[in-house]
Amino acid sequence: MNIIRRAFQLVEAVTGLAGRARRFYYAVVLLGRRCGACGGRLAMVAESRARCRRCGRELDPTVAFQRCTHCGGKPHLRIRRYVCRTCGRDVASRFVFDGLVFDAAYFRAKMAESRQRKKQLRDRVREMLIASRSEALQLPSACDLGSVPGLLAALNGLTAGACEALSLHTREDFDLRRYQAHIRAHLGDFPIGLGQIPPLGKEARKDRIWRFVAVVFLAHHGVIDIWQEDADILVRKHEADGEGQDIPGDLEAVDRIERSLGRAEA
Repeated sequence: MNIIRRAFQLVEAVTGLAGRARRFYYAVVLLGRRCGACGGRLAMVAESRARCRRCGRELDPTVAFQRCTHCGGKPHLRIRRYVCRTCGRDVASRFVFDGLVFDAAYFRAKMAESRQRKKQLRDRVREMLIASRSEALQLPSACDLGSVPGLLAALNGLTAGACEALSLHTREDFDLRRYQAHIRAHLGDFPIGLGQIPPLGKEARKDRIWRFVAVVFLAHHGVIDIWQEDADILVRKHEADGEGQDIPGDLEAVDRIERSLGRAEA
C-alpha cells in the first residue's frame, strides 16, 4: 500500500468535501434572500460578501440581513468583527463559513498611516545627518612652500643635479625580439634555468628582468614552456614549436651567438 498516495487522496477528498459543505452552507443562509436593488438571487463570493446574479451589485449580507440579538440594532464591521451600532455588543455573523472578515477601508487607512510615518522618519534622519555635517574646508589656492622653514632647501638638495641623469632610454636598450631570439638559441630538449642563459646586457639585474619578460612573451605565443621549481624558473622548448614560429628574423644574426644545433651551412 502506497501510504503517501493514499494520504494525498485523503487530503483531496477532504478538500472537496469542505468545498461542497461551504457551497451548501451558503445556499442555506441565502435561502429566500434577494437583492435590494433588483430582487435578483444572491451568490456568496467571499466571507460575508454576496453578489447579485442579475445586476452584479455586491453587498455585505451580515449588515443587510442580520440584526443584534439583544437590541435589534444594525451591525457594522469594525476591523475584523461585527458590532452593534446601538449597544456596541458583538454580533456573530451567520454569513462567515470558516474564514475571517476584514474591514478593507480600515486597513487601507492604517497602511497609509504606516507609510507616512516611515517617510517622516526618513526625512527626520536625513535632516539630522545634514545638520551633523561639518562646514566646508577652505583650502588656499596655492601651496606656500616658504611657510615651512627649510623645506625649499631640502627639496633643492634632493633634486639638485638629478634632472640630467633621469633621461631614460628604455625603448633603445630593450629589444624584445633580440632577447627572444637569444633565449631560443640556447634552448634544447631539456629544461634549462633562466639564470643559466648568458646575459646580453652589462647590468645583470636589468638583463635578468628583460630575459624574464622575453620568456613570458614566448610562453604566451606557445613557443616555449616555463615553470617554477623552488626559487628557479625553468625554460624548455615547446614540443610542437618549429623553427621560426611566430618570431621572424634570423636567430644567429641577432645576437651573434650560434645555436648548438644550428643549421648546416649551404
